[in-house]
Amino acid sequence: MEFYPSIEKSNLPEIKQFQDKKLQELLIYLEKNSPFYQRLFKENNISSGDIQSLEDLRKIPTTSKNDLQQHNHDFFCIPPGEIVDYSTTSGTLGDPVTFGLSDKDLERLAYNEAISFACAGVQKGDVVQMITTIDKRFMAGLAYFLGLRKMGASVVRMGPGIPELQWDSIFRYKPKYLITVPSFLLKMIDYAEKNGIDYKNSSVYGAVCIGESIKNQDFTDNILSQKIKEKWSIKLFSTYASTEMSTAFTECEFQVGGHQHPELIITEILDDNENPVQEGESGELTITTLDVEAIPLLRFKTGDIVKAHYEPCQCGRNTMRLGPVIGRKQQMIKYKGTTLYPPAMNDILNDFNNLQCYQIVIQSNEIGLDEIIIKISTDSESEDFVSEVRDHFRAKLRVSPKIEIVEFETLSKVVHNPNSRKPITFIDMR
Repeated sequence: MEFYPSIEKSNLPEIKQFQDKKLQELLIYLEKNSPFYQRLFKENNISSGDIQSLEDLRKIPTTSKNDLQQHNHDFFCIPPGEIVDYSTTSGTLGDPVTFGLSDKDLERLAYNEAISFACAGVQKGDVVQMITTIDKRFMAGLAYFLGLRKMGASVVRMGPGIPELQWDSIFRYKPKYLITVPSFLLKMIDYAEKNGIDYKNSSVYGAVCIGESIKNQDFTDNILSQKIKEKWSIKLFSTYASTEMSTAFTECEFQVGGHQHPELIITEILDDNENPVQEGESGELTITTLDVEAIPLLRFKTGDIVKAHYEPCQCGRNTMRLGPVIGRKQQMIKYKGTTLYPPAMNDILNDFNNLQCYQIVIQSNEIGLDEIIIKISTDSESEDFVSEVRDHFRAKLRVSPKIEIVEFETLSKVVHNPNSRKPITFIDMR
């Protein structure tokens, strides 16, 4: 298997010609197999033959997460009997969006992660400790495992949390790389310092950081990255991906943005009017997946505001690179590696009859990460009520936010502000 695809070091006209051909193959496939895109093409008088190049993409309406939520099953291009794995991602309207993967899709996922890890310097024979879940219909953990296995690395599947066990595993199996949410590294460092662990002389060379940004827009270390490196001199590599993309943008050794894999994904950066932004400007990342069998996506708006970088990289790749996510559309929240939306949290809280009042507060913590505080008033006398709310969040959204009990009289005055026409159940303080 080629872990350093030649197409990524081809010149720009060759990359474009390659993607033009891949796009036409995708359109023919969608026209034949996708109920959703068949309907979209018919409603807009579009034929696969009308789209000959990447520039022609703008003739096709974009797809949103709302479309996925409302027409989930219409996106499937293969019968249920050919689905090998089911994954889910959070939806804008509360219920998760289901993604199915065929056997071919799992192979593609493994290929994507293998070449992405290779981009970050992971090699055959390296030991890699996964500090991330591989269960609960979470695609990323499965992808990491499949990719590392395909490239011949050894995997230590530790799962998230419990610094004591992470350190025990590190000194037992001597991993060279960790895969983790970067803020957890601070907890590991804190535990090591309090318990006399000589972490600075461990086997760990670097960490592939998921779910949280570790860079500023100029690719310098942000506050989180600085805090880690002040204590622990290891390499930190950014990676950006999503369930919908089934593709990762991972930094190489020069750490100036995540490299696009042109054989797996087409990217557009669009402004609010869905026109391509000028080079150097930020916009919403819009993607088209290539060689996905079960649920391919065409011009899917991710909701993430990013800036693309096109100058050749010192590593020899000529592919586009994505900078750190600048912001989120429509109050999208990134929390511990999971994308959340306020309506989904509202639906969870509304499941509880004992809640008299609630308010969701989003703020930035001291290291610049999104933090969720849920203030609740309840007439429940159960001592386990807060745990029940937290467990419900964990089950539905795979996150556990901070929950505060507030007296009803106090909280209700804030939520039911006489100057507001609607209850103020969500406050964004970022």
